[in-house]
Amino acid sequence: MIKRGLLSLGLGLAFATGAQAAEQVDLDMVGKIRQEAFHRSQVMDTFSHLTETIGPRLTNSPAMAQANAWTRQKFTEWGLADVHDEAFEDFGRGWEFDSASVEMLEPRVTQLYALPKAWTPGTHGTVEGEVVKVDIKKLADLEKYKGQLRGKILLLGDARDYKRGTEADSHRHDATSLEDLQQFAIPKDTSKERAKRLKEFGERQELVRATNTFFVEEGALAAISISGWDNGIIRVGGGGSRKAGEPVGIPELAMIAEHYNQLARALERKQPVKLRVNVDARFTDEADQPGHNTVAEIRGSSKADEIVMLGAHMDSWHTGTGAADNAAGVAVMMEAMRILKAVGAKPKRTIRVALWSGEEQGLIGSQAYVSRHFAHYPEPTDPAQKALPSFLREPTGPLQKRRDYEKFSVYFNMDNGSGRFRGIYAQENMAAMPIFEAWLKPFNDVGATTVASRNTGSTDHISFDRVGLPGFQFIQDRLDYFSNVHHSNLDTWDHAEPEDLKQAAAIVASFVYNAAMREEKMPRKPLLEN
Repeated sequence: MIKRGLLSLGLGLAFATGAQAAEQVDLDMVGKIRQEAFHRSQVMDTFSHLTETIGPRLTNSPAMAQANAWTRQKFTEWGLADVHDEAFEDFGRGWEFDSASVEMLEPRVTQLYALPKAWTPGTHGTVEGEVVKVDIKKLADLEKYKGQLRGKILLLGDARDYKRGTEADSHRHDATSLEDLQQFAIPKDTSKERAKRLKEFGERQELVRATNTFFVEEGALAAISISGWDNGIIRVGGGGSRKAGEPVGIPELAMIAEHYNQLARALERKQPVKLRVNVDARFTDEADQPGHNTVAEIRGSSKADEIVMLGAHMDSWHTGTGAADNAAGVAVMMEAMRILKAVGAKPKRTIRVALWSGEEQGLIGSQAYVSRHFAHYPEPTDPAQKALPSFLREPTGPLQKRRDYEKFSVYFNMDNGSGRFRGIYAQENMAAMPIFEAWLKPFNDVGATTVASRNTGSTDHISFDRVGLPGFQFIQDRLDYFSNVHHSNLDTWDHAEPEDLKQAAAIVASFVYNAAMREEKMPRKPLLEN
C-alpha cells in the first residue's frame, strides 16, 4: 500500500510538473492582435506602396534606396525605436533600366518580347543586326567564333520544346499535403555531389567572365537567351557583373520561349534573321557601394538586452514589382510591428525587425548582420574557398561568437510568396516543436495547424541557423509562386492574396510576442561544426 501510494503520488507530481511546464500563451493579447490584424489591417497599404509606388527593388538601385527611406519613415511614424539603415560590405554598383524593345525585321516584321538581365549594359540607342546562334559550354568553344560576331545579335543556345502544363498553376495545401510535411527524410551523404557542384560553379563563373570579355572584343551588339518558363513568362535574374572593374559584357536579354524558339527555328532553316534592339539600362554608380539593411525595434523591459527578431528581404529582381518575392514578406513583418505597437504590447525582450538587402545574390545582407552582431566563422585560407561566395563556403571553425550571441532568442522569416501560413518548419529543433504547437493553436481556425520537424532553406533564416541560432521559416500555401511569379515579370500585386497576408501578420505578431514574453529564451538545437 505504501509503495502504491508513493507511486500514485509520484505520478501525480509528474503530471503536475508536465502541466506546469506547458507553454503559456496570453490569449487576451492574441485576441487583441487578431482584432487589429483582421479588422484594422494596413498590410495592403504597405504592400501596395512597395510594389506599385516604389516598384522593383534591386539591391543598390535607386528604388531600393527609396524603399529603405520609406520603411524608415513608416517605422518612425509607428513609434518604433532605433530606426536606422545598417551598411554591409561593398556589395557592388547600382543598376536600373527604363525600357527594352526587340523587333524582328527579317524574315518578317513583328514585335518580340524580352527584358534585360540585371547588371548588363544598355545599347545606348537602337542597334540592328543579323542574328547568329552561338553554343558556348566551355572556354575552348570561344575560339570557334573568333572573327565572326562583329555587328551580330547572338542567340545563346537552341530552341526548347514546349512543355504543356499538367497541373493547376495555383496550389493550396490540403490535409494530405500537410500530412506529407510531417515526414522527415534522413539526409544522405552529399559531399561528393557538393564538391562536383562547387567545381562546376567555379568553372561557370570563369566561363561567364571570359565570355563577357570575348563578346565585347569581338564587337557583338547584344545577346538573347531563352526564358526558363513557357507561356509568355519572362523569368530573368542577373548577368554581366555588379562589381566595378569586372567585365559586364554586351547588352543581354531573356526572351519569352515562344518568340525565342521562332528565331531559333528560322536559323535552323537557314533563313536570314535580323533584329532591332533598344535597351535603356545603366549602372548608377561608378564604384562599388555598400548595401543597406533597414532595422527598427520595440524595446523590451525586464529582459531588454535579449533579442527576438523577425525579418524579410526587401530587395527583389527588376522585371516585375517584387510583390510575392518579397514585398509580401516585408509588408507582413512591418504590419506585425505596427500591430504590436497599436495593441500596446510591452514585451519583456526587445523585438527587432530587419528588412534585408542582397538576399537574391546569396543572403548577403542577413549574413553580414549575423556576422557583425552574433557570430561568424573565420575567413577561409584555402584559395578555392575564398573564391566562392560566402553562402557556398564550408564553415571553418571554431565559431567566433560575439557579445550578443547568448542574448539572442529567435528569428522568424517570411519569403515563400504571399500564400497563407499553414504552420512552421521547426528546422530539426525538436524542443521548439511543442512550443510552436501551443502558439499555433489560437490560429487553427484560420488554417495554421502544422509544425514540421524538417528543414527548409534558401532564405535569410539560414544565416542564423548556420551559426547555431534558432531561425525559422513558415509553411505557406505556394499559390502560383513557383509556376508564374518567382523571379518573373509576373511578380506583381495581382498575384497576392490580401486575406492571406492579414492572417500571416497576425501569426507573426503573436509568435514574436510570445517569444518575447516566455521565461526562457527559445531552445537551441546542437550546433554541428566541422
